[in-house]
Amino acid sequence: MGVGKTSVGTRLAKDLGYTFIDTDTLIEADQHMDITSIFTKLGEPYFRDVEARIIRQVMEGEKQVVSTGGGAVIRNENRAAFNKSGFVICLAARPEIIFERIKHETHRPMLQTPDPKVKIKELLENREKFYRQADLIIDTSEQSVDDAVEEIKEKVRYARC
Repeated sequence: MGVGKTSVGTRLAKDLGYTFIDTDTLIEADQHMDITSIFTKLGEPYFRDVEARIIRQVMEGEKQVVSTGGGAVIRNENRAAFNKSGFVICLAARPEIIFERIKHETHRPMLQTPDPKVKIKELLENREKFYRQADLIIDTSEQSVDDAVEEIKEKVRYARC
């Protein structure tokens, strides 16, 4: 969260002539409620099950840039689907930058806690081993959307050579 997945993903898809897909948006449409409500009413395990089903469906497509929630990587089946289907990019940022970017947002169920800064650090630490498995990690802490998109395009081109 707060690393630029939507901004960077949308721009990257446009530049490549691909479709941009946000799995959280698909989950909300599938469940007829927002992510926060799913977490509150049905719980995180339920959300993760729906997320895994949506990811399986989405990963069957082609010529798409797919944005998932940051916790999608915790499931082996999701990581396997990502790796089988394409080039996996992890956008990252320092915890204090993430907090500054999202501190006024109220739709982050994982941050509905007395100290969201601590929760951000905890989530990043718990997920780090999964994030490091990406084909490419881009730190967006000090980058504009344009810079991040250009770096991704350059590194993906180089990786394919």
